[in-house]
Order: sequence, then C-alpha cells, then structure tokens
Amino acid sequence: MAAPLRPRRSVLFMPGANARALEKARELPADGLIFDLEDAVAPDAKVSARQAVAAAVGQGGYGKRELVLRVNSLDTEWGAEDLRAAAVMHLDAVLLPKVETADRVRGTVSALDMAGAPASLAIWCMIETPKGVLAAAEIADAHPRVAALVMGTSDLTKDLQARHTPDRLPLITSLQLVLLAARAHGLAALDGVHLDLADEAGFAAICAQGRALGFDGKTLIHPKQVAPANEAFAPSADEIAEARKIIAAHGAALAAGRGIVVVDGRLVENLHVEAARRTLALAQAIALRDQTD
Repeated sequence: MAAPLRPRRSVLFMPGANARALEKARELPADGLIFDLEDAVAPDAKVSARQAVAAAVGQGGYGKRELVLRVNSLDTEWGAEDLRAAAVMHLDAVLLPKVETADRVRGTVSALDMAGAPASLAIWCMIETPKGVLAAAEIADAHPRVAALVMGTSDLTKDLQARHTPDRLPLITSLQLVLLAARAHGLAALDGVHLDLADEAGFAAICAQGRALGFDGKTLIHPKQVAPANEAFAPSADEIAEARKIIAAHGAALAAGRGIVVVDGRLVENLHVEAARRTLALAQAIALRDQTD
C-alpha cells in the first residue's frame, strides 16, 4: 500500500542557534521545518545549537509539521554527534548536506542504526554540487530510508560558475536530472531556496516554475515566503474542479463501456485520471493538515 500523500509545499530552514525562531516555528503554517545545524550555525555554536534543537523538539508543540534536522557532514567534527542526537529526537527525517555518493547515504544509515534510530526516521539528501547532480540516481536508490532529494541551488550555482538569472536557465538541466532521479525512485523532490527576500515577484515566478517542472514544494529561508509557497504548490480551486470533472466523466464512460472520453475538447485516458486523483488526494491532505494543526 502506498504511503499517504504528505504536503511539502513549504519547508522552512530554521537556524538551530536561534531560540526565538525555534519558538516562532510552532505557529507558522509551513508544511515542514528543517532545524539547521550546518550553514546557519557558526562553528563555536554548533554544540549549543544541537542542544537547543533537541530541547525544542522534545518540548513539542509543532503539530503536524514535518520535522527535519540538517546535520553537519560526517567529515566534520560535529557530524557523528549530530546523527547520534538525531537518532533519539522525535524527528521525521535527517537532511544530509552536499551528498555526492550512495556510500555517504549508506554510511549515515549505519551510524543511525548504531545509535538506535527508529526505522521510521527517513533520510533526505541535499543535492548541491555537480557531483551530486550526476550521482542523483544512485543516491536516490542508495537505501530505503531515502525519502527526498532537496536542491541546493545556491551552492550549485557557485560550483557551476553560473549566473543567478530570473529564469534559472543555467540550472534547468540540474533541476530536471535531480527531479528525474527522485521520481524514478518514488521520492519527494524539493526545489531550492530563493535568497532575495525583497523580490516577491521573482519568488512567485520561481515557485510557478518549480511546480511546472514537477517539484513537490520549495525550501525557504524566511517565514514571509511560507504563504506564497503554500499557494503556489497547492491545487487551485479550478484544478480541483477540473480533476473532479475528469474523474466523473471517465467513470461515466467506463460505465457505458468506453475506455476514453473527451472533456472540454481534450481526450481523457487512465493517465489523466491518475493525475486527477493525485490532485484531489493532495488537496484533501492539505485540508486535513490545516484542520488538525
């Protein structure tokens, strides 16, 4: 049986060293929270940030939000202890930075298993280097714990020696390769962050592009980005109405002994019905999440 569809429209990075942010996150309408021990935390604050996140997660109050811990690399002095801490926190996933090989995933799984992590603790992998992009398929297939690939577009742009452009044309190939790897292995795929907080129009355009490409949602760096991302990656009222029309018309056609039907001038087949059912399932999951949070 397939796992229930989980909304991941908005997944917000929260600095692990920022106590006020950890508290405020309990009230934000984000689908997911990434407690960050890596980029957002200075070296001399790594240990205290880990302790602060453990205390905040232990206190609870985050509702239905998906809770993820971005750990430091195992190559650093903090990585192993981050994983040991993650193993006993009430988390949904651990996010690994700059994953470039399947071996890194398997090594992480071994460390989590040794620390007594529950089987339900998933692994998310950040794909943010050229090597990571080229190895995305192997990373996605590295272990059953892998549940999501997350684009790290800022680091990737730097490593590609590319330019930040409004249309993200320099990144399109990388975005599609990672998305292909995720979909080929049944994983979630999250688009990268948008750094210009004043560029609301640009953020909306990139969200629309990410959804058009097929991403499930977007990683975010500020609470003001949550509501626009939620809107962009959720089915609209028109999409929900169209999905219902497709399912009803196809059902009527089957009852009449026909396998295909024309809806609003377009041919509808089983593949369109599957997409329509996913649209309604996502809309229902979003409504349930909003009701119970």
